Amino acid sequence: MKLISWNVNGIRSVLKKGFLDFVKKEKPDILCLQETKAQPEDVQLDLAGYETYWNSPERKGYSGTVLFTKIKPLAVTNGVGMEEHDNEGRVMTAEYPRIYLVNVYTPNSKRDLSRLGYRQKWDLDFLSFLKKLEKKKPVIFCGDLNVAHREIDLTYPKANVTNHGFTPEEREGFDRILRSGFLDAFREFHEDGGHYTWWSPMGNCRAKNIGWRIDYFGLSRSLRPHLGDAYHLPQVKGSDHCPVAIVLEGI
Repeated sequence: MKLISWNVNGIRSVLKKGFLDFVKKEKPDILCLQETKAQPEDVQLDLAGYETYWNSPERKGYSGTVLFTKIKPLAVTNGVGMEEHDNEGRVMTAEYPRIYLVNVYTPNSKRDLSRLGYRQKWDLDFLSFLKKLEKKKPVIFCGDLNVAHREIDLTYPKANVTNHGFTPEEREGFDRILRSGFLDAFREFHEDGGHYTWWSPMGNCRAKNIGWRIDYFGLSRSLRPHLGDAYHLPQVKGSDHCPVAIVLEGI
């Protein structure tokens, strides 16, 4: 079973840049999108063989998540059950017979760090939400977490210690997820640097591979025997992020 996650930075934009060809080629069983920036009625999109679920924000043209799945979920719910977090369309949870799958677009702390305090509360509440689900069955979460976890996860760590996406507070939020028993799927297979999922559109950064790894798959430790592979698809264009993927076996 192949799962793909992608921050598309606008679903209407990426539809003009080969999105349907990408889906046809990769044939994911489940596809999670973030930063869709659209309401369902804004998009003429019907992927054959997939059920589609949306979580659109109250504010139009902002944030948002979408789930395409060939495997019919038992249920799909939006949000984490907390009003302060649930008006921006950032979390979707699909329940399947043996797992929960959570599609997440984590809030950005903003360049001036004006949202860092909120981000810290989000990190705590989101982890609490994951652990609550995990009491019932194993959890996979995926999406743009808006943090580079370790120094090898961005090209210039020293220059970015005080910048949003690499502050000690944000990195600690990801550390806390790992300490709680979740695994960073990509790091189970790749321990070296130079693997990124986001590149600034300025300065030809993508061609130079000057980037950040901020898009992830995480999973409950009990699912590790079923994790067959985890990888990035940096050759796929259309967004300033690239898709990330995992392969599950025996689920």
